[in-house]
Order: sequence, then C-alpha cells, then structure tokens
Amino acid sequence: MGKKVKKESETPCKETFEALPVVGKTPATVVLLLSSPEEDILIKACEAIHTFAEKGDESKVSLLGLGALEPLCQLITHNNKLVRRNAFMALGIMATNGDVKSALNKIDVTPLIIDKLSLEVIHEFATLCLASLSVDFVCKVQIFDNNGLPPLIKLLSSPDPDVKKNSLEIIFNLVQDYQSRLAVHELGGIPPLLELLHSDFPVIQHLTLKTLQNITTDKDTRNAFREQHGFEKLIDILNNTVGRCDFSDLHAEALQVVANCLSDSESVQLIHKDGGLTRLMDFLLTPNMPEIQSNAVKCISRVAKSSENRKVLHEHNVEKVLVELLSVADIGVKTSACQAVAAMSFHLSSKDRFRDLGGIPAVVQGLSSESLALRQAATQALSNLTYNNKHSAFAVFEAGGHEILVQQLNGSCPRMVANAAATLGNMARHEIICCSILSHGAIPALVEPLKSTDTQVLVNTTQCLTVLACDTEARAELQRAGGLQPLVSLLQSYHKEVLSNTCFAVHVYACEESAAVEMCKHGALEILQEINQSVNRKSSYSELAMISLLNCNLSVKYSLTGHLASTDVIVDGFYDAGKVCGLLILTLEELFKQPVNQHRPIIVVNTSTDSTQFFFLKKKKCNCTVSLYRNKTEDDTQKDETKCEFPTKKVWKMMDDSLQVLIKEVKESILPLHEHEQYAALARLVSEAMGGPVRMEKLHEFPWVLHLSELKFQLQSNVIPIGLITKGIYYHRALLFKCLADCIGISCTLVRGEYNRAWNEVLLFDGPPARNGCSSQPCRYIVDLMHQPGSLLAADTAAAVQYQTI
Repeated sequence: MGKKVKKESETPCKETFEALPVVGKTPATVVLLLSSPEEDILIKACEAIHTFAEKGDESKVSLLGLGALEPLCQLITHNNKLVRRNAFMALGIMATNGDVKSALNKIDVTPLIIDKLSLEVIHEFATLCLASLSVDFVCKVQIFDNNGLPPLIKLLSSPDPDVKKNSLEIIFNLVQDYQSRLAVHELGGIPPLLELLHSDFPVIQHLTLKTLQNITTDKDTRNAFREQHGFEKLIDILNNTVGRCDFSDLHAEALQVVANCLSDSESVQLIHKDGGLTRLMDFLLTPNMPEIQSNAVKCISRVAKSSENRKVLHEHNVEKVLVELLSVADIGVKTSACQAVAAMSFHLSSKDRFRDLGGIPAVVQGLSSESLALRQAATQALSNLTYNNKHSAFAVFEAGGHEILVQQLNGSCPRMVANAAATLGNMARHEIICCSILSHGAIPALVEPLKSTDTQVLVNTTQCLTVLACDTEARAELQRAGGLQPLVSLLQSYHKEVLSNTCFAVHVYACEESAAVEMCKHGALEILQEINQSVNRKSSYSELAMISLLNCNLSVKYSLTGHLASTDVIVDGFYDAGKVCGLLILTLEELFKQPVNQHRPIIVVNTSTDSTQFFFLKKKKCNCTVSLYRNKTEDDTQKDETKCEFPTKKVWKMMDDSLQVLIKEVKESILPLHEHEQYAALARLVSEAMGGPVRMEKLHEFPWVLHLSELKFQLQSNVIPIGLITKGIYYHRALLFKCLADCIGISCTLVRGEYNRAWNEVLLFDGPPARNGCSSQPCRYIVDLMHQPGSLLAADTAAAVQYQTI
C-alpha cells in the first residue's frame, strides 16, 4: 500500500459580488444603513431619509425616535461630497421640526455646520439647517462665538436665492441681540444687505428690511448705513423711483427703517432732500393702509424731535392731518398719532392749532381705550399739551379728561401713571380745575404712586401733590389718606429731582401743624438734618423743608438752631432742652420719662390756667418714673391713679408757679406803655422774677445751680416749669422775656450762646422819621436782663459782646 499523500489546500477565490440594489422598506432599516461603511449605501440612505422627512412633522419625529440624528450629524463631516450633501439635505429638512431642533441643540452640531459653510455643494442645506436652529438663543450664541457671521454675510452675495434667503434668515435671527447688530456693520454686512433690496424675490426683500430695522436701532450702525447711502435708497423705494419696479409692498417696512434712522439729526437733514418730507405727508393719508400710516406717523414723530423741524412740519399743516388720524378706527394709527401730537406739542403754535382743530377731545377719548399703548400715548400727549398752556388745560377739563386721569393714577403702567400725574399737575395750577380734580379723589389716588420705584412717577407725583395743596382741606386729605409716611420716606432718595420735589412738598404740607407733627413722628426732621449736613444732597429745598418743619415745632427749632425769630411765638408746651448733639431729638413726654440725672434741667413753658394741664404721676415702691400727660380730665386722672400703687399728684400750681401771675401783670402794666418803655419795664420785671440784678463780678456767687437742683429733687423730674424758677441766669431770663413778650405781642428774638448764655434782640427806631416821611433804619439792641436790667445794649458794641460771652 502506498503512503497517503496530504491534500493541498485550495486557492482562495478572488471573485467579488456584483453591486446589489439596497431596498429599505422601513425607516428603521434605512436608519441602520446610516452606519454602513459603503459610500453608495450612505448616499442612498441619506437621500431616502430626506425624502421620508419631507412628508411632514410626523415623519421627522419618527426618524428622531429611530436615532437618525447622531449618524446624520457624523456624516456631514464625511469625506465624500455626495454623502455630506445628502446628509445635510436630510438634516436640514428634519431641523424644521421643533423636537428635532431641540435634540440637535443638545448634540451641539452648530460648530460642525459652520465649519462646512465654505463648501459650495452644501450651502443650501447647511444654511437651511442653521436657519431652523438659529431661532434658539443658545444656537445664536454658538454661531456668533464660532465666527459664523463672516461666512453668512459672504453668502448674502451667493447666486443661489435659497442660500441668500437662508443666510439672511439666520442673520435676522442673530441681530435680535446687541453684539450681533454691532458685528454686522463691522464685518461689512450693510452693502450686501442693501443689494438684496433689489432682489426679484419678495421674501428676501421683506427679510432684508426686517434685518435693517433691527440693526439700525444702534447709532454706530445707523452711521454706517447712512455712509453707504442706505437712507437715500430707502427714500427711493418710498418714491418708487428704482427702475420700473413697484415697491409699494415694501413701504410699510421701509418706513420702519426710516423711523429708526430719523433718530439722528444727520438723517433728519437728508429727509428734506428730494421731497422726502412731502412724501411722508402723503403716506399719512394713504387710504386703507393702517400699517403704512402708522409707520409714517412714527417717522413724523422722529422728525419732530428738532425745534427747527417742528416749525417746518407746522408750516406743512401736519396738525390737521394728525387730528384726522385720531379719528380712524385702527388702534395702531391712533397710538402713533398721539405720539406725534406729543412730539409736536413742544411747538407753542402747534398746541394752539391742535386745540383749535378740536384735537384735544379726540386725545381724551384715547384715555378710555382698552389698548394700554394708546392710553399711555394719550396721557403723554395731554401732558405736553397742557404744560404751561392754560387754554389747553381748560380744553382737557371741559372734555372730562381730569376724571379719567385721576382713575389712571392707580394703573399698573409706570409711564402712564407718570404722565397722568404730570397732566393733573399742569391742570391743577388753575383754581377751578384744581377744585374739581380734588373732588374726584386725586390726593388719595396719589398715595400709591408715592410708593413707586419709578423715578419719573415719583417726580411727577410729588409735583402734582404740591400743586394740589391749595388749601387746608387738601393738605389734611393727604394726612387722612396716609400719604405723609411715604412722602417722608422719599426724603431718603438719592435721586436729585425726586429729593428736591419731596423737600418742596414737605415744605408745603408742613404749614399744617398736624401734618408737620406727623411728619416729625415719621423721622422727617432727623432725615432732613442728615441731608443738610451732606455736601452732595443739601439744597435750598432741603433747607426750606427743614425750616418749615421747625417753624411748627419751635422747641426742636431752638434745640437745633439756637435761634427763634421775632415771628416765632412761644406757646404753651414749649421747652428748652439745651443744644441737641446728634440727630436724636426727644419729645417732652420722653424727657419726662427719664430718671433724674445730673444734666441741666429742661425748662418748660406752662401758660395754661388749668391746674390739671400738667401734672406728674409718681409711683411709690418702684423706681421714680415721671410721665407727662396733657389735657387730662378728672375722670382720666382717676383712671390713671388706679393703675399705680400709692400714687401721689404734684400739681405745679400748688408749688407756686408764678408764670400766670407774671402774664397778668405784663398785660396790665406793660402793654399800655410806649415801645421803648415796654422793653425796659419787661426786662426789669423778668429780672425781679428771676432773683434780681447780679453784678458781673458776683455772678459766681449767685446760687442758681443749687436752686435748680432743689427743684429737680422736689419734682423728681428733669423737667422744670419756668414759673417755678426764682433764681435764674441768662438763658432762663431770656426764655422768660421771650415768652412774656410774645404774650403781649411785642417783637423780640431768642438767641442761644455758649456757656449758659442766651439773650434777646430787639429792633428799635432811634430817631424821628426822615424828611421824606420814611422811617429811618431800625437798630438792633441786646436787652440786659442780668446786670443792669432794662438797659438796651447796641448790638456789636463792647458792652453787648461782654453780655453775650464770657
């Protein structure tokens, strides 16, 4: 048998299959094919997905669920041009669906698309995809950050209209944001945009105008736009002078761009050329074209910002046209017309023309519109019309506008509230109108705007309140409505105009004593004192408000300023607490509650004849707490005593308060005397009541300190009635002199000095009347109450200075 021989292995077959047609009957199968390594299969699969996605949103969502997005996003970077193209086609169609768009943003495909914009073969679908995605804010940021604007601007000059339209749509979405608006003109985007105005496709023309409308809101962009003769091209479109084309369908949007451009004086000058202003006037009366009319009126409003242009418009009789537009049905046209009226009202003759043409009732009707924009524009127009114009104010009044304006003070729109307050303030300067405004509850309605955070609302509200404070009842009404507290709170504002107006309002309302007292309770004095100590916030208004409040609280005024004028009349309850250090000013009741201390006593004036006017309540078996109660009845006293354990009552009258005796004596013996004799006699009377004359060198021996300490101990209080003091020095005697002088109506001041000094100044005529019959100038004198009582020391002499200082 022969040996077995090993069989040789067969040679591998080098033959390949012929190309097989791939047929995918289900979307899922086609999506699986997107992962194939075969380029032909990828091309056909992407094409099939594109065709399927074109059927509608349901198909797009189905493909999303099958996971088609991720492989498509990978294929847009494929080396094969046809694969890339078809992948972009499929992705672009799918991206028009909202769900797909959201999914693409999560995949972060935007940088990949931007990177491929330079490849001509996929421009249409790449830009289509970006156009869908660029609606989203995140995608817009990605496009900008990945330098997507330069290639997009370049594509505006593409020969393919679809590429132009898609690129323009992306740019339009981007320029909603400020940084993109700036970048468009910096990257040279304005010239290609202007070229697109001549496109044969209306959609491109409209998109271009919308884009220009956005970018021309920026001043620098408007300058670049004007340098490229863009404004003139817009005027040509409005005049239909470009070739043989009819641009009437573009007029509304072109006018919006023109309105933006007219914010600059340079463009306003250009509008006068080539009949631009006349053309605008023609648009105002375009029948059945509300959008064009509205935009034309906006242009007129921008032109009217210049006083010179207002004069030109007035010569064109623009007021008549605007009054006609106030009567049209379209709300947008009415609103724009009111805005134009507001702008033109800065021209005095135009105010009169509007009124004469019956335009004011038409504007007043706009106050009742359901449209917030119209109501706001109407209030602005009325505010401007009534400013410094009596006849217009009465025209609004006769049309019943003030009633509606009062209601609008409680509106939610700050600008409307501010305009309503301004208009009412303008009208209230006339007494008849003011009374009617008050009768409709204007002051209570102004309380809520006082709490606003909008500065213009606060400025106009405080002005209006000041004008309405025409009588006692009006001022009391603000107090009853709870408006004084928010008014005082505004004193803390750091806005200059708000603070000035608030200070002036405080000054006006402080003439009512009850209002002044309440404002002081809310801290107005402390806030004003702090303001007046500030270099930046102090003003003549803050000083005026401070003076007004102090004039209603002479005790505080004397503590803060150390001076009472001859017109400041001391009344019952006045107290001298000494010079105040810091901002805290205690009331008399608070001073009574303090325990007895070593500080100088508080001297109080009690001119009442009622023995129960002032009294103390002191508790035994407890700390000595002293309280002041005013105008108590016997029943009230008994109730208070039942609350205390072992109470005792100390009435000042029982301690020989001689103030009433002095007042009676002054009225009987001094009032009948001549002027010079009155001062001398009153000085001697005060000196006798306070311990008599004291020689300068013996002043240190005068036991006034011991006497006051004994009174404090007897009363168990730091507060001492001036009628109980029988040994007083300069500041006691000066206060008593002022008090008695005020009781009989003779004029003198009270001035606090240093080191317990105080004095009274009087004005006297020394000589006979001058030859022309006029009185000579009065001379100032210091009344000596201490050393040579009754002597009148000429002010600024050595004797007077010695009396005032140590």
